[in-house]
Amino acid sequence: MRKLVKVTLILLALIAIAFAAGYAVYAFITKDAKLDESKLTDYGRCITVCDADGRELTSASLSARRKSVKLADLNSDTVHAFIASEDRTFYKHHGLNYARMVKALATNLTSRSFKQGASTISQQLIKNTHLSGDKTIKRKLNEIKLTGKLEKKYSKDEILEMYLNTIYFGHNCYGLESAAEFYFGTTADKLTLEQSATVVGLLSSPNNYSPFKNPEKCLQKRNTVLKCMKECGYIDEESYSQAVKSPLSAVQSAAGDGMTAYLSCVFDELDGLDIGLYDVKDIKVVTYADEELQKSVDGLETEYDAAIIVTDKSGGVRAYRSDINGARRQPGSTIKPLLVYSPAIEEKLVCPATKILDEKVDYNGYSPENHDKKYHGYVTVTESVIKSYNVPAVKTLNALTLKKAAAYAKKFGIDLEDEEKNLSLALGGMKYGLSLSEICEKYRAFMNGGAYTNTKFIKEIKLKSGKTVYRADEQKRKVFSAGTASLINDILCETVKSGTAKKLGSFPFEIAAKTGTCGNENGNTDGYCIAYTASDMVGVWLGSGKNNPTDVTGGGDCCRTAGTILKKIYDAATPPPLEKNEGTSIINIDKGEFNGNNKIMLADDCSPRLATMQIKVLKDAVPCEKSSKFTSPSIKTPQINVNKNNICIVLCYTDYYAYLVYREENGEKILIYDGSWTEKITDEPDDGYIVYSVTPYYFDGKTKHFGKTVVLPPITFSGGSSPQRDAPNITKKDWTTE
Repeated sequence: MRKLVKVTLILLALIAIAFAAGYAVYAFITKDAKLDESKLTDYGRCITVCDADGRELTSASLSARRKSVKLADLNSDTVHAFIASEDRTFYKHHGLNYARMVKALATNLTSRSFKQGASTISQQLIKNTHLSGDKTIKRKLNEIKLTGKLEKKYSKDEILEMYLNTIYFGHNCYGLESAAEFYFGTTADKLTLEQSATVVGLLSSPNNYSPFKNPEKCLQKRNTVLKCMKECGYIDEESYSQAVKSPLSAVQSAAGDGMTAYLSCVFDELDGLDIGLYDVKDIKVVTYADEELQKSVDGLETEYDAAIIVTDKSGGVRAYRSDINGARRQPGSTIKPLLVYSPAIEEKLVCPATKILDEKVDYNGYSPENHDKKYHGYVTVTESVIKSYNVPAVKTLNALTLKKAAAYAKKFGIDLEDEEKNLSLALGGMKYGLSLSEICEKYRAFMNGGAYTNTKFIKEIKLKSGKTVYRADEQKRKVFSAGTASLINDILCETVKSGTAKKLGSFPFEIAAKTGTCGNENGNTDGYCIAYTASDMVGVWLGSGKNNPTDVTGGGDCCRTAGTILKKIYDAATPPPLEKNEGTSIINIDKGEFNGNNKIMLADDCSPRLATMQIKVLKDAVPCEKSSKFTSPSIKTPQINVNKNNICIVLCYTDYYAYLVYREENGEKILIYDGSWTEKITDEPDDGYIVYSVTPYYFDGKTKHFGKTVVLPPITFSGGSSPQRDAPNITKKDWTTE
């Protein structure tokens, strides 16, 4: 018994020592952690945003952009949404939820990482206002200490109110009031149940769950928040059912005047950079902005909702405007060069000159039509692109296979869902679509030899000391070969000269462009023009943010808008020409085979110049088959007509060939014609057994190249009677006489 008591005392002593040691370590690590009351309502942080040359655009103080809200003014649904989703025991604990902390610790130990933090609302307030984003033990201990001090000094309602006024909701919105205004065009006190759940759903990842960037994900997250509210008893089953059925009510309002849209994207990008700037007081953000160009873009008057982006070759955004907050839309025909023709060229299925039969087709009930409701027979890939025909695009995708198209989409960073992997993809049929910025990002692969770079607003970030702590990544990701990029550039330059983007054709320098229009029988909802030079890209979207029918067209309104911007960009300068030859070969093909049989075949070595034509192909995709029509001329069997002893030989029409025509009579071979093609050759032979032969040949100026001799059916004349053609063989017949 005494031994048990002794062991127990020793254990208790060891536990006490361990606790004291742990507390000492805790006290030492957190000795500098002090609660700063001013930070709870004001970050005291200043971000200076500069243009591409380092000139200040605006001083963006976070506190200046945040609008305060009073907790007492909010309706209960809004408050309950935050409590249910973020911290269900907020009003019960004293700042820390020990059960969640133990669970999170177990998860982190298992995964050997800091996957879960188990933060309460009080902890989140401390983290957002006092600490950096580093996931270290020291930061966590400081957070725990400061949370305790916070709970002792302020009431729960005061803590929640400060939290709601400091939390970040994405799109440069700090605080609930700013979020309500930005996402719903209202004030925080007027948020509905559905709207409250939507903004709460943004908190874990504002960019990922933005209703404008990822509406489907946003809807799922909103419904998760509503489920949490139901589980906590804040709403009943009926209210829950009605709310989850309601659509997202986020308002895609105009971005505002001046640099508003551009700056919103700058802060979104800044928020997504994991470079440990949370506790830095003053930073200087250098962007790619061209302030004069931005003013021009903002000043453009458009009849429809507009989104416009101008980037340099590296992906740096020089100017940006969006009346729809960067929403994703159906890309229409702008997808054709990206996921149809470029992959097909890269896979050596087609080249720009390949002919495709534009005809009515039906793929298990899917029957695409061209925009002009007509079919155009055999058209080349180039013509299909510049005229934006739909049927050839669908046929090409079908030949490419959806599996390969999806693989190229993945290279572009587009993860197609199973339901998107169908032939309507060739015409831009996508579940979520792409933002204008994303489309331009993919098209930059053609400017950069088949490699593309991400769109970026921030060039570099500097501290007050001048030290650079971030520089934009210039790494390019390869999607196509340089040859494929050159061929697409060539095609899209032709689109400007004679295709759907011909409204840009008056510029005295090279422009490549692709247009696109989406709509139905009621009208159009989206129009695009993606235009680029060797230096800059201009993307224009015009349409209806609410999908109302309009008269907008890519080749009309969008091209005119793009032209205005290009004129501004190159008012005093001319861009270099686009690369259209790297990785390609120019070959001579047989013109007759191409025009007559829709076949691409290398021209005969001795072909006359007028019988050949030049096309451009990938350097490693030169066709193997070569014509021999001039080195070994061949013809169809001529027709021979006989009228008594008058013979008429009718020759099939051929270019460039000459003919030798012989008459063989009684063992004697006589040349009756030697010359170029003529429709008829006549002869009046004597009686006898006669055989005619025709030999085509081609004379290249030095040598006669003889082809295969064609022997015509024999003819027999006897005593001036009618001739007998193909005399019967009677030697094997049985004859009788009467």
